[in-house]
Amino acid sequence: MSSLRDMAVHLVNSSNARQIYNTKMRFRKKYEFFKKNHVSLQQNTNIMQTDTIYGFRPILEAIESEKTIDKILIQKGLHGDLFKDLFIKVRHHKIPFQYVPIEKLNKITRGNHQGVIAFLSEIEYQSIYDIVPAVFEAGRTPFIVILDKITDVRNIGAIARSAECAGVDAIVLPLKGGAQLNEDAVKSSCGALFKVPICRHSNLVEVIKFLKDSGIEVIGVYEKAEKTYFNKDFIQPVCIIMGNEYEGIAWDYLRECNDSIKIPMVGTIASLNVSVATGVVLFEVVKQRSCVLSM
Repeated sequence: MSSLRDMAVHLVNSSNARQIYNTKMRFRKKYEFFKKNHVSLQQNTNIMQTDTIYGFRPILEAIESEKTIDKILIQKGLHGDLFKDLFIKVRHHKIPFQYVPIEKLNKITRGNHQGVIAFLSEIEYQSIYDIVPAVFEAGRTPFIVILDKITDVRNIGAIARSAECAGVDAIVLPLKGGAQLNEDAVKSSCGALFKVPICRHSNLVEVIKFLKDSGIEVIGVYEKAEKTYFNKDFIQPVCIIMGNEYEGIAWDYLRECNDSIKIPMVGTIASLNVSVATGVVLFEVVKQRSCVLSM
């Protein structure tokens, strides 16, 4: 009888031990899952905080400390003294801004954004008015690219990558209307956006006139041009203008160009992706200049 009772107690204890063990394992798995995802959430939050800032005071301080701001989203109908102070500084520093509904701001952050969110730039922008003289002084032949309202970040990144490989001296972007140079753009460029000087200017017509006055030939890549790109001389200082895939180059810029070229299409599709088209033209420049150097 005693042995049967001991056996029964042992079985009960064993069963309890297994239950306790299984409970501990389930708890451990849940804890590890929570810990992993909690850390991931913290990391994502930190990344978001380094890319964006919100609220009047933080954005005003960022502007005053000369942080490079890519764009500011402003709630429609916003008013008040702080808004006036911010708007004056935004205008003065020529920071791109856009009025948006509050729903869009709420999707970006659940924090108290006060109706304003700013995106800090991944890139330190430079001035084409400083770069061109420096290129000439260094004894190089200027090679500039202007991108007119290219809105896809992956295209911007791919173009920057081709530009870096081709030895482009600077890429010029409009202050408004182009893609945000964010983390996706940097990834698409394989880091080229950190190597090629990036310029952002509010008046590209004035930039084009400056380039022409500096002895740089400005050439628009235009599908209705008569001359093909391989019949164009790129040996001298040159600036290539590329437009977006839907509207092409704005007429205000096209009429300021010294010349225009096209990439001939043989197939049934009317045009190339803008990053591919840019690469085709840039490496025609490289080919021609390499041939001259090897002679």
